[in-house]
Amino acid sequence: IIEMGNDGEFDISKSQKPPSKPIITPLNETPSKEPSKPLPTKEAKTEEKAEKENTENESEENDDGPPPVGNGGTVPGKYVWTQTLAEVLVTIPVPDNTRGRDLNVTIARTHLKVALKSEKRLIVDADLTKPIICDDSFWTVEDGNRLVINLQKINQMEWWDSVCKGDPTIDVKKIRPENSSLSDLDGETRKTVEKMMFDQRQKALGLPTSDEQSKLDALENFKKQHPELDFSNAKIS
Repeated sequence: IIEMGNDGEFDISKSQKPPSKPIITPLNETPSKEPSKPLPTKEAKTEEKAEKENTENESEENDDGPPPVGNGGTVPGKYVWTQTLAEVLVTIPVPDNTRGRDLNVTIARTHLKVALKSEKRLIVDADLTKPIICDDSFWTVEDGNRLVINLQKINQMEWWDSVCKGDPTIDVKKIRPENSSLSDLDGETRKTVEKMMFDQRQKALGLPTSDEQSKLDALENFKKQHPELDFSNAKIS
């Protein structure tokens, strides 16, 4: 510090810097935290779920892969199968020169069992995806090297996604019956098949089936006939 004295001369003296005060943090004071994010509301969860479902539906709609060959599929190491609305054909490769007496084949209403007598291993031993008509189902050996099993469906208005439970499945929405097959059906059966195909497409798009649409139309007509009634909470069952 330089000061001017009474005599007009400068007086130079040393001074110590005052000690800095210690910083004391109160014990009850806690470090500040970042504000927590609000939990998602019920509406937000619903929107997220709807967005996820829409994304899945779009991926399914954009899946333009080919239809399954023969409306069926392949179970690796076991068999190849095809189907029509009325029946399922299962083709199983067997050793050359195999005869019917060399096989044990059991066709039940809900179960299929196939084995070679010369082997302890079972080729097929599983429950069927859908029930069948046993009396109309049969099997035969063709060319001595393959077993062909014909299974007659009980419900001849639906497609199977697999022959046996637990086997790889196909996407039945991709099945496209040939026009010639439809033209071979009688009028009433053809209408039923076309209705089934229409309903499958509607379900894939998340739209009402023909029966559901009929109920909606009936409700709309009833609303017009009774405008005095409140249908805001009406449910169709």
